[in-house]
Amino acid sequence: MPATDERKIILVVRPTRLDELIARFNTVQQAQFYVEHLGADFSDYLAEKKRYETAIAEVEASLRAVARVQRLDRRYLPNFVFGPDDVVVVLGQDGLVANTLKYLDGQPVLGVNPDPMRWDGLLLPFNPKSLPRVIGEALRNKRPIKRVSMAKATLNTGAVIHAVNDLFIGPQSHVSARYVLQAEEREERQSSSGIIVSTGMGSTGMGSTGWLKSLYSGCLGAASALGLEPTDRTIDMSFAWDADYLRYFVREPFPSRTTGATIVSGLVSQDQSLTIVSEMPEHGVIFSDGIEADFLEFNAGTRAVVTVAERQGALVV
Repeated sequence: MPATDERKIILVVRPTRLDELIARFNTVQQAQFYVEHLGADFSDYLAEKKRYETAIAEVEASLRAVARVQRLDRRYLPNFVFGPDDVVVVLGQDGLVANTLKYLDGQPVLGVNPDPMRWDGLLLPFNPKSLPRVIGEALRNKRPIKRVSMAKATLNTGAVIHAVNDLFIGPQSHVSARYVLQAEEREERQSSSGIIVSTGMGSTGMGSTGWLKSLYSGCLGAASALGLEPTDRTIDMSFAWDADYLRYFVREPFPSRTTGATIVSGLVSQDQSLTIVSEMPEHGVIFSDGIEADFLEFNAGTRAVVTVAERQGALVV
């Protein structure tokens, strides 16, 4: 391991809501007119931006006191090459931590909450004031690490996508997805609104989507409304963040003469992958962690094999 002062810190930041509005409307004044025209409080947008910029300055100063620092905007994450000895500091929210983890290969990640009064920060155990105390320990590998398993989808086109919370496999718009599902030595042609594959982090609802938790909750509620009382109304489908398996769930499967609905939920393990062959002529997609803009095309003839990823995320706690 290199000396502490030789390691580089990558500080991952994001645009605020106001930054995104300015990019859309060109000026602060036009953004203000748009927000206030809808009856919202523009001062909240200004306060959020000011607090975040203050946090960036404070965090960056404390990091530069101990090591080299490179600031990285989140939009460059997919193409950025992280060094094997880099330490990554993410100036939250939670979703930014998850989005960063999937592009790393074991580099430690410190989640920093820039505004604890605004964000719960379940993946952000540190704040700008506590960071100077812990960054030195992290650079010396003296901080505890919480491992996070990831999902991985590999296409027969050669494309690969990882997920820290969950993968969505299905239609880009509100139409039915058609595909052949192979799981646990069974095969079924299906029509549904898509498949969710969740990691342990995603199952707890602590990630950016909490999709799996909401799906199971919906099933219990629907069963109760139909008079099919579940045996356990408080079922907990969460599992460990570092588990060596994933869970999948088929959303709204539609049985017909040519499609079935018997393979709807199960496990993906290191010994049992999940294979989906697309039968959608267009608009089929696979995206991860709720980020719809960053997707792989999944159209007719494309095969996706979903497995537990070989690498894990490393959260500093």
